[in-house]
Amino acid sequence: MQKTEKRHLVWFRNDLRTIDNAVLHEACKDGNEVLGVYCFDPKHFEVNPFGFKKTAKFRAQFLIETLQDLKEQLHRLNIDLLVYHDLPEVVIPKICESHQVTDIFLQNEWTQEEVDTENLVKSKIEDVTWHPIYNQFLFHPDDINFNIDKTPQVFTVFRKKLEKYVEVREELKIQKQTENLRIDNDTIIPTLDDLGFEDFQRHPHSAFPFKGGETEAIKRLNGYFFNTKKLGFYKKTRNGLVGVDYSSKFSSWLANGSISTGTIYWNVKQFEKEYYKNQSTYWLIFELIWRDYFKYVSLKHGNQIFKLEGILKKVYEWSSNKIQIEKWINGETQSDFVNANMIELKETGWMSNRGRQNVASYFAKELELDWRIGASYFESLLLDYDVHSNYGNWMYVAGVGNDPRDRKFNVQLQTERYDANGKFRNLWLQPSLF
Repeated sequence: MQKTEKRHLVWFRNDLRTIDNAVLHEACKDGNEVLGVYCFDPKHFEVNPFGFKKTAKFRAQFLIETLQDLKEQLHRLNIDLLVYHDLPEVVIPKICESHQVTDIFLQNEWTQEEVDTENLVKSKIEDVTWHPIYNQFLFHPDDINFNIDKTPQVFTVFRKKLEKYVEVREELKIQKQTENLRIDNDTIIPTLDDLGFEDFQRHPHSAFPFKGGETEAIKRLNGYFFNTKKLGFYKKTRNGLVGVDYSSKFSSWLANGSISTGTIYWNVKQFEKEYYKNQSTYWLIFELIWRDYFKYVSLKHGNQIFKLEGILKKVYEWSSNKIQIEKWINGETQSDFVNANMIELKETGWMSNRGRQNVASYFAKELELDWRIGASYFESLLLDYDVHSNYGNWMYVAGVGNDPRDRKFNVQLQTERYDANGKFRNLWLQPSLF
């Protein structure tokens, strides 16, 4: 068989899937030779300026599992995945040279660290065509009915502009390659030990006991939607605190791109067609729109989302009292509800949405601590860390983001409302036997 002239490299980052992956679709569609690469960038496992490991053990393990699955799924498409524990700016130029790469396909990112890394790689490669592709939205930037720099300040306005007027793109099917490149691929997915962590067992009380990867994400979707039909009760249970099924739990797979918002959206529509449509089916889509919103806020405001004064450029008196920060992290504050949530996070890498709002509000509004420290701790620990949602939500709660009312949570009232019987607090405030 005559070889094609082009050789495509897919640089995987936070788009670790084979279903509905626009980057992979574009790379594969013309029958060119395709190769994949993923770099466990050592910078992602270093200690950040606030003193936390940028990626701690929970997300590291989830990422390893995701890459193991991605490699298998790509193999079924006759695509090899090269995996390195090294800097992209070291690895990718070498691949381009040794495999005569003509085109690089990658998810279009815009936050500073990703852009800086991308530019470093570009500076070391010549004669390669770059194809950055938006791959992480429900409503694609090319389809929206306003300019990104006019993204509304209030979520409700954003939602109303889009949900009835802009179509969600159909899921993309990836074309199987006619033959494998037959390269020598002796690369190995790193272990936790390689990344600087000790092995650990998942906590038996974790509300997120799932593994990483596209296979697990699709399994969860089918279970939550079609087998148990829990989707039909989502709006009633989404503020829960204990157990696996009070919410969809898609966020961790969405965060590293092992499932797309489009796949979830079209499966909600399939559920509505096969069974029924109600407030709960709508509400799950509503949450996907929130996720999009913070991406557009980030696109519009750039690095301002990482700054103390936030996108509102509001000046508060923030503290960085180390004793108070440590007490918050270790669940030793004056609020047992905050404490239970913080211990859950520390032990499992997971916290409910209700918990996150309360502990963040307590940190920023009650203790008046520098909200970026809280955001940085979340970045380190959370399985479902997503740069736009994390910093967008922290700004929102701290009063320097998109909350038009600058609300402060009454943690005691929230405790009485959402953990009236103390079940959640009892679960996490007991001495651990684990």
